[in-house]
Amino acid sequence: MAVHHLPGLVVRDYWFDLPLDYAHPERTLRVYAREVVAPGKVAADLPWLVYFQGGPGFGAARPMANSGWLGRALQDYRVLLLDQRGTGLSTPVTAQTLEYVGEPRAQADYLMHFRADNIVRDAEAIRQQLAGDSPWSILGQSYGGFCAMRYLSAAPQGLKEVLITGGIPSLTRPADDVYRATYARVADKNYQYYQRYPGDIQRVRQIVQALQHTEIRLPGGGVLSPQRFLQLGLVLGMSDGFETLHYLLEEAFVTQPDGQWVLNWNFLQHVEQHQSFDTNPIYAVLHEACYTQGSASAWSAHRLLGEFPAFALDTEGPLLFTGEMVYPWMLDDYAQLRPLRGAAQLLAHTADWPELYDVERLRQNTVPVAAAVYYDDMYVHREFSEETAREVPNIKLWVTNEYEHNGLRADGAAVLGRLLAMVRGEM
Repeated sequence: MAVHHLPGLVVRDYWFDLPLDYAHPERTLRVYAREVVAPGKVAADLPWLVYFQGGPGFGAARPMANSGWLGRALQDYRVLLLDQRGTGLSTPVTAQTLEYVGEPRAQADYLMHFRADNIVRDAEAIRQQLAGDSPWSILGQSYGGFCAMRYLSAAPQGLKEVLITGGIPSLTRPADDVYRATYARVADKNYQYYQRYPGDIQRVRQIVQALQHTEIRLPGGGVLSPQRFLQLGLVLGMSDGFETLHYLLEEAFVTQPDGQWVLNWNFLQHVEQHQSFDTNPIYAVLHEACYTQGSASAWSAHRLLGEFPAFALDTEGPLLFTGEMVYPWMLDDYAQLRPLRGAAQLLAHTADWPELYDVERLRQNTVPVAAAVYYDDMYVHREFSEETAREVPNIKLWVTNEYEHNGLRADGAAVLGRLLAMVRGEM
């Protein structure tokens, strides 16, 4: 196990060989985790805090400094940053690696093992190797909170305390309920954005018109269709999202010698950098599966889009950006999703997804839980989070509009500090 010394941090690498399918453990994959501890505490008997990254489909944040939420955590814990299966340094899921899995049916069967249920099985297997019989604490951000609720449901004996930021899921609602609520919240964020930057109403329409008349190829080989361009709205639920989008749109056009405007190559490059579906395909092919239990999503967001005419390209009002929704046309527009078209279609129409949450067991919860619920969260519907909290005892909620969905990144020491005080009964 390699050990690295950064200013203010000591970092150790771990790899674990774990079953792809815990019911048939003969086939394995590798899961990577990074231990972080403060200098001078390496040999101390510190409790573990395991971090579950948002997503799905993203590796854990890479430690850079003893600051933010990590700095606050290192005062009391040794932290384990888990690259959930399929992400980061764990056995990766990409178009490149899935080519070796086989045909679309084999790929779909393989990908069904990359939801929260198996992420939690991995974490529990790792706990038994690192902590033995001792329970540990976990922190789940966004989708990481979904994993935390699965952990409470499936293996509460492994948990000492649970901290969640912007990630309490509905336990029973189908994908359609989730996306209906999501469209309404995303529309609100659009109107707030255009209120701040009214000049962007015309700029966005000009970009969409340019994309409707000419097929624009991005540097990585994908197509920048109008629909793909409008997916840039994914950032609107972050505290810096309005400015991120506005400053990107500022450089959309360059003027040719004949006075004609054309889309700026630099803008196209930056658009591609803002969209991570090519490098993190789990997000695209399994996002709706975060909500499927014994039913198929059948491209829920795509089916429901017609219920929200404000998002239509031919609307007379401002053109609205979409949010974290995924759509079947992405399998054509994103170069690295094209090879996964068959598997993604099979997954969208798969009905036999296992249950993610044992509701009756959660109703008997005794593990202390403290959760930040962001009042205006664009990604995780506040009312559904509160609905879940009413079902699961021993949860303390901090409902706030002080932060957006990225509160843990924006002001991590304060957010984590408050949750720790809550879970410890100090406030």
